[in-house]
Amino acid sequence: MTKPEAYPRAEEEVAVRVDGLKKRYPRASEYAVNGISFEVRRGEIVGLLGHNGAGKSTTLKCLTGMLPYKEGEIEIFGEPMKGEALAAKMRFGFVTDNHAVFRKMTGLEYLAFMADVYGVGAEERVARVEELQRCFALGDKIKNLISSYSHGMKQRICMMGSLIHDPDLWILDEPMLGLDPVTMDSVCRFMRDYADRGGAVLFSTHNLDAVRRICDRAIVIRAGRLAADLPAAEFGEGRELERFFLSDEENAG
Repeated sequence: MTKPEAYPRAEEEVAVRVDGLKKRYPRASEYAVNGISFEVRRGEIVGLLGHNGAGKSTTLKCLTGMLPYKEGEIEIFGEPMKGEALAAKMRFGFVTDNHAVFRKMTGLEYLAFMADVYGVGAEERVARVEELQRCFALGDKIKNLISSYSHGMKQRICMMGSLIHDPDLWILDEPMLGLDPVTMDSVCRFMRDYADRGGAVLFSTHNLDAVRRICDRAIVIRAGRLAADLPAAEFGEGRELERFFLSDEENAG
């Protein structure tokens, strides 16, 4: 999508800063996330890699304000996420892992709703829907009720809704699940173009191939702790991704 001229191309700007984040659910004896720290900068695609239950979704839900947290700090482009955090929330789009969407709306109605939420003007939203359709390719089915959509189609309309305001940061929780190979390829190319234009992408996954294909860095989480923060240049050296991802906690390092 075409960014307005005011959009700065500053890859070194920190889009996400997580410092010492801890999160423990009520009545749980263990922390779901235990002291994680990392950054994501403009121009980067960063994969949050880990097994099911490693703490990926909890981290993203704290980062996007879906879950409260008391310990640690999170900033989005320098704006704190504690409290109301409206300024921070306007800077990103988030795709959850459960396709949270209004099923009794059509795809177009849902996109119009999301555009209203973010204050996107009428002409601008039309242009954005056209551009997003070229990637996510819902075709005429965008006029159908979301309740009639397949798993993959719901995933696509959620992605489109998260991008309707052309955010500076795109956050996704397990985005590749349920996508057919053609759509997955389009999404990967869209992510790369998005980052190359100065945006930032952070997505969770347990898919090593997806991380190798498109990520500039991989942040590996295991049992709620940071196991590794690897640049793309190290993905293939000595099977580093496999070593951190597949090793048990005692043997990693």
